Amino acid sequence: MENNRKEAGYLKAKEQVKAIREFYISSILYCIVIPILIWINYQTTSFPWAVFPALGWGFGLVVTGMAAYGINPLWGKGWEQRKIQELMNKEGF
Repeated sequence: MENNRKEAGYLKAKEQVKAIREFYISSILYCIVIPILIWINYQTTSFPWAVFPALGWGFGLVVTGMAAYGINPLWGKGWEQRKIQELMNKEGF
């Protein structure tokens, strides 16, 4: 029983580390690509179209970061764990 808990904890921690890593990679790419798009926008047209990918990707980056670090303002801290426990109790586990 204790072994299963340790393994489940390890797998959960491994998933969180993967999510944090993906967030870092996306952040670095954002910091490289968006300035390039802004430069291209500045060189080609007066319409600020680069704002749209910057805002869209930025919003996605914020959501990814919140998920990676376990921040969930809609359901509060521990909501997911409580819901899992509730469903397991319902099923008789």
